[in-house]
Amino acid sequence: SNKQCPNVLYLLMAFIKETTTLIRKEFLMEWRSKYALNGILIYVFATVFICYLSFKKIDPITWNALFWIILLFTSINAIAKSFMQENRSRYLYYYTIVNPAALILSKIIYNLILMSLIAFICLFFYTVVFNNPIQDFSYYLLAVALGGLSFSSMFTMVSAIASKANNNSTLMAILSFPVIVPLLMLLIKLAKNAMDGIDRASSANEIGVLLLINIIVFAVSLLLFPYIWRD
Repeated sequence: SNKQCPNVLYLLMAFIKETTTLIRKEFLMEWRSKYALNGILIYVFATVFICYLSFKKIDPITWNALFWIILLFTSINAIAKSFMQENRSRYLYYYTIVNPAALILSKIIYNLILMSLIAFICLFFYTVVFNNPIQDFSYYLLAVALGGLSFSSMFTMVSAIASKANNNSTLMAILSFPVIVPLLMLLIKLAKNAMDGIDRASSANEIGVLLLINIIVFAVSLLLFPYIWRD
């Protein structure tokens, strides 16, 4: 058993090193092109501005729902490219040198960082353009952070599955819909409680369910992706 411990530690360190290297690779690719990030930011600004020109003033319930609709479609555009922007030959090369669990984990972490950045930028611009009706702003930020985590974990795995099909964009929309609807309902309810300034303890169930869903998605992604990747 004493000999096995160093082996397990070595494998863990190798896995962490692979994951961090792949995350660095994702940032380098994004930094070199910048088209995707700039396009997403333009999409966010244009959508919020069009909503402002259309509504001028909206009630808090509509404010909350509209924000999550914008964030949902922004996340789809941002994360859909996770596995679709790289060709098969590159993934064949990855297959020979990289642990598949490290690859999917690096994609999820990178998309989490990207989505968190976009979500907070979107919230800032949204509150500047429209009046800010949020009573518990720090708790609303927690809801946005959980939303970014949920969207990144869900859509990354769906993108991996859809990338194996020829009509991958359509398949991603079909696969995402039944998964994201209950998740979106929880996020909207949690955010609405923060907007109304309701006692934080009353939202403990929503937070617990969201965290549990994300843990399950992480576990399923790590277990299922190696089989998807072999195809």
